[in-house]
Amino acid sequence: MYLILSIIFSSSLFIIFKYFNIYKVNTLQAIVANYIVAFSIGMFSANSFGRVASIKEQPWFFGALILGGLFMSVFFVMARTAQKNGVSVASVSGKMSVIVPVLFGVILYNESVTYLKVLGVLIALSAVYLSSIKDKQKSNLKAGIMYPFLLFLGSGIIDTTLKYVEINYVSPNQVAFFSGSLFGVAGIVGVSLLIIKHFTRKEKIEIKSIIAGIVLGIPNYFSIVFLIKALQNKQMESSTLFTINNVGVVVVSTFMGLFLFKEQFSTKNKVGILLALLGIILIAIA
Repeated sequence: MYLILSIIFSSSLFIIFKYFNIYKVNTLQAIVANYIVAFSIGMFSANSFGRVASIKEQPWFFGALILGGLFMSVFFVMARTAQKNGVSVASVSGKMSVIVPVLFGVILYNESVTYLKVLGVLIALSAVYLSSIKDKQKSNLKAGIMYPFLLFLGSGIIDTTLKYVEINYVSPNQVAFFSGSLFGVAGIVGVSLLIIKHFTRKEKIEIKSIIAGIVLGIPNYFSIVFLIKALQNKQMESSTLFTINNVGVVVVSTFMGLFLFKEQFSTKNKVGILLALLGIILIAIA
């Protein structure tokens, strides 16, 4: 159930970024507001506003600093990829990063390597690509190469770091407090960027961007919380969980794009969705 909820909330982020572009929302301002909202929800859920000062004393503090900075930068890259390359390319770039945590799961935690798992991962990666690719996509060189590559690399590093910190430093009763702290660090990084832009470019805060950030912050918070809760299920290896999660997000995003934006399925898209289901089944069996 936690995995399913994480997939649903994660998929909604790509759709919200699509609307950002439609309504000309200031992406950076919205992302900063989103992290402040997510931080507030996390502290409220953990009943931990009075414990904010103790964050620096937690065993996961340095992990939270690293992840918070990554959250802010990678989330911005995700938005730029979705806006310049489209929701499908952003989804592909972000979710193909499953390769990184799967490899680290095998190397660091001695997780199993079976023929079914390898076959499932390969099929799943093919499915991620085929279910999202659009015919005759056009993009300039910068948007076509730089943003998707950075999103791929950054998302993989986040998933791997999150798993490492969760396994070694986060107790089950601290999930909400830890998650809220990640968003708080990301919010501080974002506010610092806005202050710099205000003094260097005289950029003003837009009310609609703040509202958009509030809308984004709620599903963003729960996508991370449910992913961490799913990771704490010791009956499922992280390599398996990340693969199912990432393929699931691409498939759900594809269907949401169909119904909300009337996107058309090509033959490749249909084949990709079928392969995704097959890949999930194989990995689950493995």
